[in-house]
Amino acid sequence: MSVMSNILAFPARPVGSALRRPAVLVRAAVAGQALWRRERDLRRVLHCESLPAPGQALARLREEEDRLNLARLEDAADYDMQQHVRLLIAILAESRLAPARTAAPRVRALG
Repeated sequence: MSVMSNILAFPARPVGSALRRPAVLVRAAVAGQALWRRERDLRRVLHCESLPAPGQALARLREEEDRLNLARLEDAADYDMQQHVRLLIAILAESRLAPARTAAPRVRALG
């Protein structure tokens, strides 16, 4: 009699450093995925006319999100939580479209 495992092994995808953000931001970004429309929303978030190829916007999105996260941590007066959530939504959406070789970050809630 042979024992069959109920665990499937998938090859690991290379990932960039995980984003650790407050749970409220992560929940808002996950909920926002349902309304995300790449053609409309990515232009708005990146302030551009033409859309980059899938996976190419991640670096720019991460840079902008890092800037906003630093403003959040420093309690800066110019911190924009709505923009921060929009960026996290874009990062999650673009990560799903990124080729496997592109470093796609994971977003995890703190605590």
